[in-house]
Amino acid sequence: MMLKWVQDQPYFTRNDGWDHFLTMGRISWDFRRSKDEDWGSSCIHKPGMRNITRLLIERNPWDYFDVGVPYPTGFHPRSDNDVVQWQDFVRNRSRKSLFCFAGAKRSKIKNDFRGLLLSHCRNESDSCRVVDCAGSKCSNGTSIILETFLDSVFCLQPRGDSFTRRSIFDCMIAGAIPVLFWKRSAYDQYEWFLPAEPESYSVFIDRNAVKNGTTSVRKVLERYGEDEITRMRERVIEYIPKFLYARPDEGLQTIKDAFDVAIDGVLGRFKEQEQPGYRW
Repeated sequence: MMLKWVQDQPYFTRNDGWDHFLTMGRISWDFRRSKDEDWGSSCIHKPGMRNITRLLIERNPWDYFDVGVPYPTGFHPRSDNDVVQWQDFVRNRSRKSLFCFAGAKRSKIKNDFRGLLLSHCRNESDSCRVVDCAGSKCSNGTSIILETFLDSVFCLQPRGDSFTRRSIFDCMIAGAIPVLFWKRSAYDQYEWFLPAEPESYSVFIDRNAVKNGTTSVRKVLERYGEDEITRMRERVIEYIPKFLYARPDEGLQTIKDAFDVAIDGVLGRFKEQEQPGYRW
């Protein structure tokens, strides 16, 4: 009903939806149902959706109209000063653990990688801090996850139930450097919000090498010197405002948050599409 109404509007028919965008509060795959018995809905495949830019917390990397935006975190600043004070706080934080992992294993999944990382962390307890999120331990507003990220130099970020994970943004807002094992967890997702050079703010480790024992997460991370770590952390801290959604009743004064970045990106995309030969 909504799409039919939109298609009848003169603003929509003027450009057949090319200058429209839609915010969708879940991952792209929840809107791509091909059969009635599949999970989610078939919204993206319906008439009228073809040319609309879609803002989602996880995009399909092969769909031009999907744009990945950061997962909302628990920090919604009220002013520029809130952001600057937080950046200073995480910059000067004393970090006792080399790395950490917060998550739960998937017992029903064969060769579960998250379970492997939990075991690895427990075996390296002098360097790694673990938060086992089995059951509902991590869904009740507990501060232990934030404290763990604040106390760690690196944070391990495997994929979640899908390729992305809110924890990636929780980790970076705490000033920790994310360690990724799937490129689609961040590098192919948040082009407008993350640095173009992945190595400037994160570490990528081949998960298959970890699985077969030819690579040790701890040994990889121990190769990074203090100067390199400082540069990477500073890059993460520089980008923190792009991950935040400010309080809507006040917003920020001069700093652009994730909402501003998304709107600027959408408007820039519309200008690109006005170029001759751009649309198909």
